Amino acid sequence: MSSDRALSKETKEIVKATAPVLAEHGEKITSHFYQRMFSNHPELLNVFNQTNQKKGRQPQALANAIYAAAVHIDHLETILPAVKQIAHKHRSLNIMPEQYPIVGENILAAIKEVLGEAATDDIINAWGEAYGVIADVFIQVEKEMYEEAEQARGGWKGFRPFIVEKKVVESDVITSFYLKPADGKELADFLPGQYMTLKAKIEGEEYTHMRQYSLSDAPGNDYYRISVKRESGPDEFPSGKVSNYLHKDVKEGDILEYTAPAGDFVLDQDSKRPVVFISGGVGLTPLMSMFNTLVKKDSEREITFIHAAINGQHHAMHEHVATLAKERENIHYALCFESPTQEDTSNEFLKQEGFIDKEFLRSVIETKEADFYFCGPVPFMKAVNYILKSWDVPEEHIHFEFFGPAQTLEG
Repeated sequence: MSSDRALSKETKEIVKATAPVLAEHGEKITSHFYQRMFSNHPELLNVFNQTNQKKGRQPQALANAIYAAAVHIDHLETILPAVKQIAHKHRSLNIMPEQYPIVGENILAAIKEVLGEAATDDIINAWGEAYGVIADVFIQVEKEMYEEAEQARGGWKGFRPFIVEKKVVESDVITSFYLKPADGKELADFLPGQYMTLKAKIEGEEYTHMRQYSLSDAPGNDYYRISVKRESGPDEFPSGKVSNYLHKDVKEGDILEYTAPAGDFVLDQDSKRPVVFISGGVGLTPLMSMFNTLVKKDSEREITFIHAAINGQHHAMHEHVATLAKERENIHYALCFESPTQEDTSNEFLKQEGFIDKEFLRSVIETKEADFYFCGPVPFMKAVNYILKSWDVPEEHIHFEFFGPAQTLEG
């Protein structure tokens, strides 16, 4: 992990010394940064998720990334996994090298404006140099990702039009969209667990909306499938803008534009260990891709699929998993419904009412010597992560993904 530019010892010392200040004022700085940048460059509103801005998730994620870079400025290779994860997002959003100077200019100005006299010229200059090195690393990593996506068999550059061949209602809140390339050409392969970015042009909206949706079926088909939950939220967080557009306005035969598959939350297909999938709500989508991949390959691994939902009416793809669990001895299936309906009580796979807890997980998981993959709402993920850690599951066997900007599961 290197850059053409090298930082002086003095610059590194200044950056490390200011790390505690960033920890204290980070979110205030990054919130101000986004307001400033969008005011100066409103065209970037076509790229950034405005709901994440309003909820504070994007500023928080950026503050965490800047703090990590400051702490590890001597050994930036330490944060390479985080860099690659962010770079996957950037490549999927079609972020270009020429946008990095815009970000740098506004982040330095935000530091100066929030910290005032405490942000001396030496500090601003040191951070300017550090940002240049970090930006170089991102640009280099992303360049390789762009080339890989374009040069792959069936791959492409930028956004590619897809026809919505089929639209399937999976539950009261989740609908699947089967996508085929409008040009009729080959589809690029992908890794189970990856996502694609949709560029939604919604009538009446000034800016386009970018949303990343997990591919919810195994690779190797002549279609891509995404499964989308229709979101809703309070007026101040209108989080369902794109999902409602897809559910209500997009019809079979319509054209949607997507970037090539991306993401590093993927199934380890070389492992021979038992595998446990734990999903909450629409968090099942990347796990369904992983599950279907193992099924398609007739994997002999012991597979446990645990799903949590409000009730059966909110649960997508139940019949598919249930049928396979009845047919194959190596597939085990258990459900946890927060508020089961009367009809749910006759579901033979319903093993827990309420929320997932340690006792429930230990009762349905045969061994902790397994690979664990989980995805869902943040509180759900925090609970699952805590349970697995308290069960002494090794860190390298725990895999998860956030829908949206990365957060912490600790605490």
